Amino acid sequence: MTTEEDVARHYSRGALERTILDALRNAGKDIDRLQPSDLSAADEFHLGWRAATAELANDLALSPGMRLLDIGSGIGGPARYFAEQHGVNVIGVDLTEEFVAVATALTARCGLADRVSFVRASALSLPFADGAFERATLIHVGMNIDDKAGAMREIHRVLGQDGIFAVYDVMVMGDGELPYPMPWAETPATSFVETPDAYRQLLEDAGFAIEAERNRREMVLELNRQMREDVARNGPPPLGLHTVMGAAAPVRVGNLMAALSAGTVAPIQMLARKR
Repeated sequence: MTTEEDVARHYSRGALERTILDALRNAGKDIDRLQPSDLSAADEFHLGWRAATAELANDLALSPGMRLLDIGSGIGGPARYFAEQHGVNVIGVDLTEEFVAVATALTARCGLADRVSFVRASALSLPFADGAFERATLIHVGMNIDDKAGAMREIHRVLGQDGIFAVYDVMVMGDGELPYPMPWAETPATSFVETPDAYRQLLEDAGFAIEAERNRREMVLELNRQMREDVARNGPPPLGLHTVMGAAAPVRVGNLMAALSAGTVAPIQMLARKR
């Protein structure tokens, strides 16, 4: 089994769409008339969640009609947000067949299928023409990509001149072993976490000029504190990351937050322009 097959298997749940729809019904939502915000507790599968997506969209200076490629799009949360809030046309790609199917179905229920679509593809071999997009995003995906240099070259290829690429990944910041399982990997075998220095060099080697960098650690720790307090008061929500990740969610997320609190890793956003 290849690394990419291992990664896809890690994220596959089985019956994920039904599980999400059942949770939405329990939350009192009309599953035939969904709003993207109805799904945000589960489909923002990255640190900082919807707040980080909103800030990233603003930093990308999105405008209506832009073409955006979301690499590693999961079940489609950021893609739907970009389309609904900023009027862009989005294609999401993901290795996990179930994620692509669920993302497509949920997007249709949100009435966004005319602006957002999803395909199963690898970041190392994107099925798009040179210069097809004006923006590209990689949101908590690089931790599963061993050949980051190859991915950066492919993303550079499909962006048009002066196109902007946003990376938002968990990156190594200090000494210490990561406590597995993590949300993106059961073991180190499919985990390829790198330092910001490594990302900067990879981006520059691929032909990008880095324009901005943000460390979102403090924002994430504060949001996590608020979420834990809310759960303590009101109990777990019917829809959340546990819906997508299953029973292992508390351990995986707990391990990540412990590493984040210890300063071993941090969620880092980089904006890079195609030279």
